[in-house]
Amino acid sequence: LRQVSDLSDFSRGHWLRELLCRGEEPSHVQSSPDGQHLLLLQKSRPPTLPRVVAFQRHSIAGADLERTWQPPQPALVGLLFLQSPVVLGSWVLAVVWEHGRTEVWHFVVAVGWQLLQTLELCQGARARVVSVCSQGASLVWCEERPPLGAHSDMTRCAFRFCVCARALEMGEQGVRLGTVRIVLHNSPEYKVLASPQHIFLVPAAASGFATTSKFLLIWHPEKAKFTITAPSAGFIHSKVLRSSSESDFRKLLLGSVGLLSGFAPLDIHTSTVSNSGSLLLVSTKGSVSVVEPDGTQRHIFDLEGGPLAQGSSVRLKTFGSILACVLAGVVYLVDQNSGRLIEKEVLSMKEVHFLESPGEEDGIQLLTQTGIYSFSFSKPEDSSRPEPCLVEMVFEEACRYYQRRSLSSSKLTVEKLKKGGTFQAPVVLAAILQHSLHQKQKPAQGLQDTYAKLLSTLSLELQSYMSLELLKTCVVCAPESEVESYCKELVEQEVSRILQSDMDKDNLAYLNSVFASFPKAAWKATRSCLQLQQNGDGLLVARATPEVWKKVLCQPQLEDVGQNGMVPLFELICASFLRFKPKWLPSFVELTQQYVSNSWSYSSKEGPEGRVPLYKRALGVLARKSKHGEAGDEMELELLLCSKRPKAVLQALHLLIRLKQWQRVVEVAEKFSKLSPLLNKEIFTTLLAELAQHRELDPYLDRLWPLCPTELTATDILTMVLQHLPHSQEDPVPFSSEGNQLTVGLLKPLLQRVVQCPSVQEDMYSDALQSTTFPPPTPPREH
Repeated sequence: LRQVSDLSDFSRGHWLRELLCRGEEPSHVQSSPDGQHLLLLQKSRPPTLPRVVAFQRHSIAGADLERTWQPPQPALVGLLFLQSPVVLGSWVLAVVWEHGRTEVWHFVVAVGWQLLQTLELCQGARARVVSVCSQGASLVWCEERPPLGAHSDMTRCAFRFCVCARALEMGEQGVRLGTVRIVLHNSPEYKVLASPQHIFLVPAAASGFATTSKFLLIWHPEKAKFTITAPSAGFIHSKVLRSSSESDFRKLLLGSVGLLSGFAPLDIHTSTVSNSGSLLLVSTKGSVSVVEPDGTQRHIFDLEGGPLAQGSSVRLKTFGSILACVLAGVVYLVDQNSGRLIEKEVLSMKEVHFLESPGEEDGIQLLTQTGIYSFSFSKPEDSSRPEPCLVEMVFEEACRYYQRRSLSSSKLTVEKLKKGGTFQAPVVLAAILQHSLHQKQKPAQGLQDTYAKLLSTLSLELQSYMSLELLKTCVVCAPESEVESYCKELVEQEVSRILQSDMDKDNLAYLNSVFASFPKAAWKATRSCLQLQQNGDGLLVARATPEVWKKVLCQPQLEDVGQNGMVPLFELICASFLRFKPKWLPSFVELTQQYVSNSWSYSSKEGPEGRVPLYKRALGVLARKSKHGEAGDEMELELLLCSKRPKAVLQALHLLIRLKQWQRVVEVAEKFSKLSPLLNKEIFTTLLAELAQHRELDPYLDRLWPLCPTELTATDILTMVLQHLPHSQEDPVPFSSEGNQLTVGLLKPLLQRVVQCPSVQEDMYSDALQSTTFPPPTPPREH
């Protein structure tokens, strides 16, 4: 912490120091975009009047800016810097009062502060501005519009606020305000906070109804879209407002009231916008979180000291990836990405204010009673301290890895891992990562000889890691038009990485989220990892390694499946096939079964087929994803037949019979009767039962009779036919007019075939039956 100014370089610096040392701390401090001007808003106690004072840095000469007001005059609600409509690239200062009066000032070198124009922000004389912010050259504010009647409905009184926007323009008479844009009307009271692209609407502490204090609103001006988000649940809903009639608050919430009623109320002590455009929130419990413009929420850090007092002041500021928090004279520096506390500094004074530091993204400037101080994050040149965040990740992953393989019940922590000395792998890897990641930034420290050999082995992995980190950075920083192409590459690398890792519950849950968020990219990544393609004959082939196949077939424990909709990888891949290439799904299941048959025995309980057959797992996905219809029935048939399991073949046969596809019934019977005698008998008896009930199979009798098993006799056939004849309510007659009865004439070729062909039993005893003497002679005894 070093001092960069003792306030002597400001115009009237002695008075600035006096104001800061009086004990009446300024309620608001703001610096200009160029850092050359400092504005103090001081709400003093009587008899001193509240005032706004501007101080210029480097003792720039010119007229000063000082404004005071005395109750019951309307109070000042905002000091805002806007893009100047007069000079491109410059700025103007808007001083906004509670009754809507707006003064526009600008600063001219050697002249000083000049009042450009006094404008009326609100259209109604009774309107009252409760919150205001600026975005570019526009002002966005929330105003109260009191009801006309003295005894108005309490419900309408609670929704008496309106959010509006107006742009600062250059007219013939000088600076003026453009037309009023109604952003939201009939709403509760909101605090408006501006980021470069979005406006956050945070409910005021006394907003009226419990439901309205459970969510935040995010307005996207360019898209005319509102996003509803609740920090306890994340993104809820978004809606594009195509006309002014849709900007009614109650219409906006019409489809989400039931969902919102179940959420916990917002717990907000402090709210501000970060330099990156996200919303920073501090709860009364001291929890710091960030809400992104898309509505997602993420916890960052917990302040020490427990619950915050009602009047306590928490100041937040972001500088690059560093979040600075000041609470009760203590500065916390936190890495926003990992939530890790970088540094904690106890100050000698309790009240400090953050200042903008143009051109110094790695520094934080603080205004105190004694001057301006700066925190610097640049490391000394001879620093050999490892990359803290990355090293922590290495040790945390090592903890999970060793804990899963440990027989001890005691929990392994990062501290034990670092101090124990038992496990050297994470220590070595941390040293290698530190060495390789800092090579481009500064001359690397020499590695031990044993580490250097391992570094050469890991060089390709390290290059892959660095390219992956670079790709993630590109995804974050890329415009929307390029995000999709980066995401495809990122998903492919992530899927490939996980398929080379242990398929534990965490990795499986991560894969589920990847397939859900980027389905098309995940499908292409799966094809690439399994090396799926069609050969010259049009058949699907896969050249994946055995290790990859094992990950695909890996089934988690039963208690893990179904949690938060998590499904095994095989089911994820089947769902992708159904969505993007359904014709390939049966071939994929057949390929998977071929790998299983080569790797595990048919009856093995350890293999994937020992629990639930693969075709049944694929059918489960089909039942969840596909609608009932011809396409669904056809896919079910293909999956059943590709398995070649007897039960599946018979199930497919019954499905074809139900669909009355008799040509395919016969084709399936001819093809699969050759697999085994037992399946042949089941198929034939099924078709014989159908033949006894109707005449649909009559055109195919010449193809059915050769399927008759050799062990069936004429008596067996007639018995089966009689068992399956349709029951008639009338007395049978010799000659029926319906023409759908089975006749002996139709069965005659089959019966002749059975009688003429010797049965299996006859073959067994044919030698004995052809003997000349009966019984056979007694064999000679051996003496």
